[in-house]
Amino acid sequence: MSAALPASSREWHLVARPHGWPKAEDFALREAPVTAPGEGRVLVRNLHFSVDPYMRGRMNDVKSYTPPFKLDHPMDGGAVGEVVASNAEGIAVGDHVLHGLGWREYADVPAGHAVKVDPSLAPLSAYLGVLGMTGLTAYAGLFEVASFKAGDAVFVSGAAGAVGSQVGQMAKLKGASRVIGSAGSDEKVELLVEEYGFDAAFNYRNGPVADQLRAAAPDGIDVYFDNVGGEHLEAAISSLNVHGRVTVCGMIAQYNATEPAPGPRNLALVIGKRLRIQGMLVSDHAALQPQFVQDVAGWLASGELKYRETFVEGIENGFDAFLGLLRGENTGKMIVSLA
Repeated sequence: MSAALPASSREWHLVARPHGWPKAEDFALREAPVTAPGEGRVLVRNLHFSVDPYMRGRMNDVKSYTPPFKLDHPMDGGAVGEVVASNAEGIAVGDHVLHGLGWREYADVPAGHAVKVDPSLAPLSAYLGVLGMTGLTAYAGLFEVASFKAGDAVFVSGAAGAVGSQVGQMAKLKGASRVIGSAGSDEKVELLVEEYGFDAAFNYRNGPVADQLRAAAPDGIDVYFDNVGGEHLEAAISSLNVHGRVTVCGMIAQYNATEPAPGPRNLALVIGKRLRIQGMLVSDHAALQPQFVQDVAGWLASGELKYRETFVEGIENGFDAFLGLLRGENTGKMIVSLA
């Protein structure tokens, strides 16, 4: 069953592989026909979709952990919306679902790839962030990959972003001795300390990261959650204590580089300090999902865990939202809202 369907839907296509920073001419907003869903499928009117740093890597034609975006096809990514037509058992018109076909107004989704979500538990956009992939990334990266334990001192780069802001707060909730964050503006630094409860924070644009980190963590750090790479990773290696752990979640400082980025010059310290540096992909940690939802829903209900979202309205502004994300113009999760 379904209501009257629109004739067409707008969707973003990648039309050229960006070299360095993405440009408007690398993308096109195109019209596509909307048809009733086939057997076992649902048609979803997207209300919000996510733009994320990892998407920059998918614009390159290289072998990676996730296939590159195809040229002249709609891009994809996390989205949440309302079912407007259903040809599948268990999902009805009017249900709200989370799925992976963002960057478009209407999505024809296999029912097995649509997860029903409850808008009465949290705003729908939260399922793209704090209760979604970014929240699970923070949770798994801190507790499973970095083996966090009470008493650890934790440093987070990109700390005002969707993942970093959750990492710092989760560490505090679980008994960190000290949580330090870096961000790219004085306003974000203030937010980290005043609203998110970080013990210290600094603006990495105000001076060498190593010096600012040493001042903020005179007794060193035990865990570094890396969203940035580059100078931040080198500084963290210098400040890590013996048996320190690093979760490498992202390296946004390098995503638009056209030349290979220099590696940390102090990697020899890994030996004497017996450091552990481990990359992570959230898809490896699906088994944590039930525990994650239970913990985070509780923290949200009690007001102990806070989150911010930056909304860009209108599908026509999807590319601008993505570019703004790469420039650090968002606080918390960057979301394109079609509602």
